[in-house]
Amino acid sequence: MDLNLPPDFELGVATSAWQIEGDVAGRGRCNWDDFAELPGAIVDGATGEPACDHVHRLDEDLDLLTWLGVDAYRFSISWPRVMPTGTGALSPQGLDFYDRLIDGLLERGIRPVATLFHWDLPSPLEAAGGWPERDTAYRFADYAQAMGERYADRVDRWATLNEPWCSAFLGYCSGYFAPGRKEPGASLAAVYHLLLGHGLAIDRLRDLGARNLGIVLNLIPVIAQSESMEAATRHVDGLQNRIFLDLLAGNGIPPDIRESCASVTDWSFVRPEDTPILATPIDWLGENYYSVMRVAEVDSERHVDAIGQDIADIPACPPLRFDPQPPYTDMGWEVLPEGIEMALRKATDHLPDVPLWICENGAAIAEEIAADGTVHDPNRIEYIDDHLRALLRARDRGFDVRGYFAWSLLDNLEWASGWTKKFGLVRVDPATGTRTPKDSARWYRDVLAARTR
Repeated sequence: MDLNLPPDFELGVATSAWQIEGDVAGRGRCNWDDFAELPGAIVDGATGEPACDHVHRLDEDLDLLTWLGVDAYRFSISWPRVMPTGTGALSPQGLDFYDRLIDGLLERGIRPVATLFHWDLPSPLEAAGGWPERDTAYRFADYAQAMGERYADRVDRWATLNEPWCSAFLGYCSGYFAPGRKEPGASLAAVYHLLLGHGLAIDRLRDLGARNLGIVLNLIPVIAQSESMEAATRHVDGLQNRIFLDLLAGNGIPPDIRESCASVTDWSFVRPEDTPILATPIDWLGENYYSVMRVAEVDSERHVDAIGQDIADIPACPPLRFDPQPPYTDMGWEVLPEGIEMALRKATDHLPDVPLWICENGAAIAEEIAADGTVHDPNRIEYIDDHLRALLRARDRGFDVRGYFAWSLLDNLEWASGWTKKFGLVRVDPATGTRTPKDSARWYRDVLAARTR
């Protein structure tokens, strides 16, 4: 308990709608529902029903947040729950659920932090072409406006998108995520239209008086393992990080990426008049930090499977191999706490004077369930502790980082990995939904209680 957390440093936990909500019958279909029906798409065959059954266990989960003592809770709104077809009529039932969630947080003294899009695109919009189509950006802005009209008076902070890299490249380039398309050119159009939708949504929300408007990226430091791989590393960094930061900063598509990806796209979807929309000012920037990427030559026999680190995810990828170093989490991700400052530096270099939050950080690890049902996860405690310390060091060095959200409150559907990867501070029995706080939850609770007042 010697972290010496300052009293103004926000601490919370995060979740996302498709991963925990369940109640598929109570909303419209989304791309992940369709993807889950493809044989082998989700490794254990899990679907969005019942997930963690959060919709029906809302009060129980709100009480867990109170027990933890968090300052804030980051959740996502399910677009198809509130707008079942992605356009037009709103669902009173869906709107009521988020009213109850937001009001329940406020009654408990917990700040609501809402994410508008955490990857669950309504199925009719995907059927119409999804994010590679420009029209999806405008439909997203309409959805954002509807949410602002309903909740702007109560939500403390808004994120338009969560990790658009994943939506664009895992969804449309490698097909590892929904919708499962393998079209590198379409994935680049998706990047552009995701960021266009973000800018349009920020304008709509701001006009409605919504406060604290931002976006959440997964900036990953990309490290060349040898001089010979520096050009390949720059290409990966350009598509993992710089394309998003440059668009947000008003710099357009990085020139080197325009050139290196010319074999898969003619960039005809880019319009000069979009630049000020893409660069609409934001009040804060979120970073989801888990690991780094190391780029090595392909001739090595060493190979580690790290989810999200695959050449298939990178349009026009030159020959290379990702080379994470031990120790690893269950995702195959290298554990490198000091990388969190490298990610913050990249954000600050592109968007100076924009406050930063760590919106996700955590680890999927092997756990021990004792005979009495308690869950021992000392490696997760060590992981979070080490990363919090690295974050506080970065703050002491002048980075304007204002808070930290642990991923995740609950064990949940880890996307294509289903129930096979566990990130939660609280165990969820997939069969019964029973919640069991792990040792890490009790530790985090103690950290929150021990802060300098």
